[in-house]
Amino acid sequence: MASTSSAPTTSSSEPQSFTTMNKDVEAIGARCQYTYCNQLDFLPFRCESCKGTYCLDHRTESGHKCARAGEWAAARRKAASQTTQRTSGGGERGGGKPTLMSGTQCSEPSCKTYIHTLNSVGVACQNCDRHYCLKHRLQEDHRCATLAPIGAKPAQGPSQADKAKAALSRLKVWSREKQASVLPKPKPSTAATRAVTLNRLKQTAKGDGKVPPDKRIYLHVEAEASTTSSKFPKGEFWYSKDWSVGRVLDAAAKGLQVENVNNRVEGEEERLRVFSVESGRLLEFAEKLGDACVSGNTIVLLRGVGPTVG
Repeated sequence: MASTSSAPTTSSSEPQSFTTMNKDVEAIGARCQYTYCNQLDFLPFRCESCKGTYCLDHRTESGHKCARAGEWAAARRKAASQTTQRTSGGGERGGGKPTLMSGTQCSEPSCKTYIHTLNSVGVACQNCDRHYCLKHRLQEDHRCATLAPIGAKPAQGPSQADKAKAALSRLKVWSREKQASVLPKPKPSTAATRAVTLNRLKQTAKGDGKVPPDKRIYLHVEAEASTTSSKFPKGEFWYSKDWSVGRVLDAAAKGLQVENVNNRVEGEEERLRVFSVESGRLLEFAEKLGDACVSGNTIVLLRGVGPTVG
């Protein structure tokens, strides 16, 4: 008796190791829309300018000779420009965090607060024409009295002639009335006391060792505190009586470590001058020291007093 056998059937409920494809192959990808290409590409590219679909070789605008080339890039630039204008116009109000390029800081140098934002409003000062945060909005808080209004012309100071006249008057007052307080006290009048004081000055004085002893003039040198600053306020030095006052000034400024810019400036505001206490006058740069001073005298360095005016 013959037995019949049938092929085993696979139940639809059992798992399968493959995927049944019921669609056409072309449904997976797309064909290139460039003329005469029509290549099937499983990962096609989309042109954002003309909205066409293309293969790898023709994906660029120049590759498929796009009829609307550059339209997508122009739209991106326009959108970016509008976003920048919104953020720069109002800081945080434009949706972005304010920066040094897009925001405005408080005009107080020590303050870094961004103003004219949602978190911090700006207050304009009517006196100095600047904008401040709430903390520095008052005139006392941002030292308004010391600031010049923006756009205002700077105030003109006194002229050089006025400065020279004021300096001359001040020097005359020194020589007549205030020698005891501003300048050194007068030297003893007796000959014996003067000799003792001069010998003490010779023992403590410093100077150029090349100057012969018979040509040395021993002087007290001071730097006037209200017009110039020095490391050493006073000192005792000797100079040659044949030296000019200008050379003595250079040596005295070096000895007291006073800044000397006479050869680098043209105006009188920064120039040093030599004032003789005993004669009560400014010494000329060209005159010799032996003709203006003797040993035991006192000279004072002053700055910004102007030329010697008669």
